[in-house]
Amino acid sequence: MVDPKYAWLPPNLQPDDANPDWMNKGDNAWQLTAATLVGLQSVPGLVILYGSIVKKKWAVNSAFMALYAFAAVLICWVGWGYHLSFGHSFLPFLGKIDDALDQHDLLKPAFLGKFPNATMVYFQFVFAAITLILIAGALLGRMNFIAWMLFVPLWLTFSYTVGAYSIWCPTGWLSKMGLIDYSGGYVIHLSSGVAGFTAAYWVGPRATRDRERFPPNNILLMLAGAGLLWMGWTGFNGGDPYVASIDASLAVLNTHICAATSLLTWLLLDILFFEKPSVIGATQGMITGLVCITPAAGVVQGWAAIIMGVMSGCIPWFTMMVLHKKSWLLKQVDDTMAVFHTHAVAGSLGGILTGFFANPKLSRLFYLVTNWEHYIGLVYGLHNGQIKAGLKQMGIQLLGIVFIVGVNVVTTSLICLLIRLVVPLRMSEEELIGGDEAVHGEEAYALWGDGEKFEKSVLNSVYGVEDSKNKNEGV
Repeated sequence: MVDPKYAWLPPNLQPDDANPDWMNKGDNAWQLTAATLVGLQSVPGLVILYGSIVKKKWAVNSAFMALYAFAAVLICWVGWGYHLSFGHSFLPFLGKIDDALDQHDLLKPAFLGKFPNATMVYFQFVFAAITLILIAGALLGRMNFIAWMLFVPLWLTFSYTVGAYSIWCPTGWLSKMGLIDYSGGYVIHLSSGVAGFTAAYWVGPRATRDRERFPPNNILLMLAGAGLLWMGWTGFNGGDPYVASIDASLAVLNTHICAATSLLTWLLLDILFFEKPSVIGATQGMITGLVCITPAAGVVQGWAAIIMGVMSGCIPWFTMMVLHKKSWLLKQVDDTMAVFHTHAVAGSLGGILTGFFANPKLSRLFYLVTNWEHYIGLVYGLHNGQIKAGLKQMGIQLLGIVFIVGVNVVTTSLICLLIRLVVPLRMSEEELIGGDEAVHGEEAYALWGDGEKFEKSVLNSVYGVEDSKNKNEGV
């Protein structure tokens, strides 16, 4: 039976039990699509990228660390992680523990946006999952897999939830202060960069031979994974207004502008200083650009996105290629995928530049607030005579960096020390030498004649090695 007050609507827009009047079908469809794009960044995106950018003997282990984390985070997320991150307030930096499995809760409106809780739980899950997978990038090629299985739920519970609630939940203390983190420059990238670097310190380095020479086993597949990561960022930043709005469109465009600019800047620096257009270098530049624009995507103008792209191509390049080789501390930690530079440095840079370039009109579109004391970049504060507000925003952005760094250094260290009491953090020497075969009993590539000896036999499309051998012997 149609409610008379909705009778004037076309039949496909009239609310019913499955489509309540508070839900916007377009927003819900976009949010589910954006979440799936972010999920594809992890599975198969980072699974492919990790499995191909490492030495051949670590391809299976590296890919599997990512795949395991994706599955484990989901169960922890619906079990307790979501409400710790976005539930009713328990502490200024943490929500009350609860599960997200009951239909009476999942079918109600989300805390923001015109779609159900089930959509929000799914959307926020893929962000939590990719954060753990990014941490794995610092630990490839030597972390005990059982230790990794323990690390994932512990870190999600005691570290990720604190950052997510503090910055993204409307009742979080940094959210109330007015910190701008459009889509995870702090919650995801700075957190994963610092946590990965810290965990790499406690786990220890790869085998000496692997540190000295660690060539990718398949650069073309690496590019495929990187491409999924880049295109998936459309959902990563485009989904965070929680509405299919003009601000979402701007965020998507700025994301790709910054990534392309950063890639080209990094590539140019490689050519100028190393005389080689490095494919891996260009991929790193792409990632730093995506990370840098993430906290600012929908609150800055296109020209600011280009400036941010140039800086995200230069500064992380300098810290990775120059500073890393001169810093005693950085050289002590074996960060396999350089997540400290690509995520911690680029994420911090993005957070600071957000406080510098945030346009108050665009911030209003995103936050839907009328209080102009918040969300004003320093550039616009100087231009509009609101210098105090601009400086305050910069101070809040810097405070957020200090908080996320501190939380992740402490919690990650404590988690690693706790796990070390149960199982070794690092693989045994035998496993470090054997790689995938020793750890999983599997290898990435089963190539004919690759290290194995076969008796002379005839192969065809019907008979395999053993079948062909048996047939020839008359068995």
